This record gives sequence, structure tokens and C-alpha cells, in this order.
Amino acid sequence: MASSFAALGVPAPLVDVLTASGIDAPFPIQRDTLPDTLDGRDVLGRGRTGSGKTLAFALPMVARIAADRSGRRRPGHPRGLVLAPTRELATQIAEVIAPLARAVGLEVTTIFGGVSQHRQVVALAAGVDIVVACPGRLEDLMHQKHANLDSVTVTVLDEADHMADLGFLPTVTRIMAATPVAGQRMLFSATLDNGVDRIVRKFLHAPVTHAVDDASSHVDQMVHEVLTVSGADVKRDVVHALASGTGPRILFVRTKHVAKKLAKALVADGIAAVDLQGNLSQAARDRNLAALRDGRARVLVATDVAARGVHVDDVALVVHVDPPTEHKSYLHRSGRTARAGAAGTVVTLVLPEQRREVHQMLRAASIKATPVEATAASAVVQRLVGERAPRISGPVVEVAEQRPAAARGSRGGAGSARRSGGAGSGRSGGAGSGRSGGPTRTIAEAVHANEAARSGEARPARRRGRGAAGTDTTRTDRGTAAGAGRQGGRGGAPSTRSTSGAAPRQGAAPAGPSSAPRGGYPQAGGASARPARAGGSRRANRPTGPVAGGPGANAAR
Repeated sequence: MASSFAALGVPAPLVDVLTASGIDAPFPIQRDTLPDTLDGRDVLGRGRTGSGKTLAFALPMVARIAADRSGRRRPGHPRGLVLAPTRELATQIAEVIAPLARAVGLEVTTIFGGVSQHRQVVALAAGVDIVVACPGRLEDLMHQKHANLDSVTVTVLDEADHMADLGFLPTVTRIMAATPVAGQRMLFSATLDNGVDRIVRKFLHAPVTHAVDDASSHVDQMVHEVLTVSGADVKRDVVHALASGTGPRILFVRTKHVAKKLAKALVADGIAAVDLQGNLSQAARDRNLAALRDGRARVLVATDVAARGVHVDDVALVVHVDPPTEHKSYLHRSGRTARAGAAGTVVTLVLPEQRREVHQMLRAASIKATPVEATAASAVVQRLVGERAPRISGPVVEVAEQRPAAARGSRGGAGSARRSGGAGSGRSGGAGSGRSGGPTRTIAEAVHANEAARSGEARPARRRGRGAAGTDTTRTDRGTAAGAGRQGGRGGAPSTRSTSGAAPRQGAAPAGPSSAPRGGYPQAGGASARPARAGGSRRANRPTGPVAGGPGANAAR
């Protein structure tokens, strides 16, 4: 069995890049798949998060495209395509591919939602060889004629099971159908349920299957602890205790609101914590992750958006503050620790009413752990906390940086970041540029940061309304800030709904007790009723008598 990348047939320039990054020996899934993928065969790879899948497809993709002398770079016509379910995962895959591509003169870019599409369109127009994309935004750019997949020779579906969980398979099917039938295709997935098997049957030609392990495979160095708590107050104290130790740790909760609230509560308690959840802009997500990686923060409070695609070195503790509802989420959350041969502990906190559901979930995940009754003072909690970290006296990052773009009073959501250099900025290499901007990581650092993520990029729900200046604004991906602030009513009338942390516009009436409907106006009779149209109110201009159509026709209006 080959024990080096060179012996497996990886071209010398790519081996040199790996060696310079400290990567000398291939992982099992790389040893198994590379002979087939380098030979151009379709491959179905099954392996859990953290098994080394990214290099398993990155190396053959770069090698085959570089060796294709008949192909040339054309604007809007990439030759390699990687589909990933989330922004975080797409970014980290691109970080692994980029140094390999540079070594052979290829260009790579990322495409995903939640940021302005401007830089992505510019990159495609300049010509790129490899695109790492999330399905929703890529299909949008295809419809806009910015991207054409007729030249794609290698297509990769990574985390296909997660794309199925997010409902992306119809979009993935349409994208795959737009690639040449004769192209090489590789699919990597922990499982083949939820329709993934149909993708395999339809698009992969006589694929070679390599199953190193599956989603239920366990890491020997990972210890699972189940702590039962008697009530919400006891649970809160245990959470604060577990978060008070040194070293990075990740706390998983179910909702965006709870993530934000818990992170603030921890900071108020002197614990360096940041949140990662769908209401944050891409720039805020990047800043919070950077704070955890560089040590300014020690605790990341996250929803499942971080379960795939987020890697931080030496995470020794993962806490399921809110237990997940199904076993695959448990395994992917837990996979943020005990990576690359390191040891780690996974703690699940269980309220009395959750015991049955958690027991069933752990059994489905093939996890054996004896529940232990615990309080913040319990010996098991003190052992898990270890050395306590020094207290902090203020937020880790500025609060304004953590708010979505719309909450800062911008008219155009994420697109307005072009004026301030934020996410999607056309000036400073903001998130989504794919080519430049942000800290550069070596493959050795990036390859460990590429095997996870959830939620992030969802198919844009294109909803158009009238902006305050009479311009169209578009709400984009679920959980992002793009177009989230509806600050203008029809006809440019100022809305009385102000975004979080922003004062109402000058001249707007104060918000009343009644709630506003989706159009941005409160219900009739509220303190901030719909502004009258120029020339008199709408009702005053209506005829008061019957109109054509018979008695009572006015009532039908």
C-alpha cells in the first residue's frame, strides 16, 4: 500500500505544496480514492466529518484540470466545480484548494449567498478555473447568465447528505444537469439517505465506492458525558461553570436568539464569549471565529451553523446546552473536538423532561454514556472545567460588529456593505471574494477546517419590495441580513418600524402598541397608522355611493 502522495500518483508540484505545509502521509480515504480519482473515474466516498475528504477530491481536481491542455480559462466558464452546503464549508474548501491551484497556475473563487454578488460576478467575468459554490447563489448566477457550466470537467458534491437535509437536492440536480455528461464526478457523503442515492444513480457513471467509515463511526479519543440537571437555574449555573475554563470550547444551542442571549450573559459574567448564528452578517461571523482562533474569545456559543465547516485547533470541550433532536446533528456537533488525533470531551446537558428523547437520540448514534446528576459544584463538572480562565471586563468584539448589516440602519442590507468595506465589499476583499482578503492559512491549517457546517447558505428567497427611495431591495438567504430591513413603505413613505439599535427616521411617528404587518405598516387604529397619500387620504377619495356592479359593490372592495 502506497505510503506517500507521490507514490499514489499526485503530481510533483502538488506534493511540494503538501510537504511545505507539513502534510506528508495520506489519510485512509485519500489512500483509497486517489488512484481512482487521478485516473478520471467517478468516485463515491463515504466518510465522517474530519476524515480528510477535502484533499481527497482537491488533489485530483487540480491535477486533472492543470493537465488538460485543451482547456483554457474563459470568462464565466469554470472547468472545476465543488458544491458545498454552507458558506463556512465553501470558504474552507477554497482555502485548501487555493495553494494547490496557485502552484499550477489555476484560479479559484467562492460563490455563496449572504453577501453581495458583485465580487463573485467580477471574479467570474475575469475568468476562473475552479468554483467552490453553495447551490442557491450559483443557480441565481446561472439564471443571470454570469455562470455557465458547459466547460466543467470535474464536479464534486461535498457533504451531500447535509445538502439533502437543507433541501438543496432539487437545486443540486438542476446544477448537475447543466454540467457535461462526460465529466468526472465525485460525491462525498456520510450517508446515502434523503435522496442522495438518487443523485448517485442519476449522475455518477459506474462509480467506485470507498467507505472508510460513516457518520456513526466514533473517535477513540472522544469521551461522551451526559449530565442531568434538575431545572433551568441549575442548568444555567452548570453552563457558566463549563464555559469558565481555559482553552477554546464550543457550546451548542438550538436557536439564534438563545445563542445571542447566552453569549451576552457569559460576557456579563466575565467569560470571553462570542456567538455564531444565522442572524450575523458574514463579516461578523468571520470576526467572531477569528476572535476564537486567536484567543481573544475562549467560548463560541453556536447554533448548528457551526456543526459543519468550523475548525478551531485544540477544542477540548463541546457542550450540547440544548440537545439536538436527531443523532446526525449530535455527531456533527461533537466532531468539533477530538480532531486530527487530539483528545476531546462531549457533554450533553439534560433536563428531566428531555431524558427519554436524549436516550433515544444517543442510542441511534450508538453512544453509550451513563447519565450523572450534576450541579455547578459537582466533582464531574469541576473536572471538566479544569483550570479557570481570568475574567474579562468587556465584550470580546464590538457589539456593533456583531449586528446584521440591516440592524445598522442600511437601506440595502448586505449590498450596502460596498460603501463601508464590510461583507461583500468591493473594496477590501470582503467575504465572498474568494480570491483575496482575510488571513491566509496554509493547507496544514486549512485542511483541518474543512469538514463541517450547517445552516449558512440557503437558497435565496427572492422577495422584492419598495425601498425608502423607491428602489427595489431583495431579501436573500435565510438567516442573513441581506434585505432584512424593510425600512420603506410604498411610495417612499417612511416606516415606523425601526431596526434593532437604530433610531426611527426623522419625522416618523413613534411606534405604537399594535404590531405591523409584513408590508411595514401597523394595523389600522395603532399609534402609527398608514400615512395618507398626497392629495388626501385613500378613503376620502373613494366614491361613497354604489358603483357599477350592483348594490353592495363597495363592500367587495
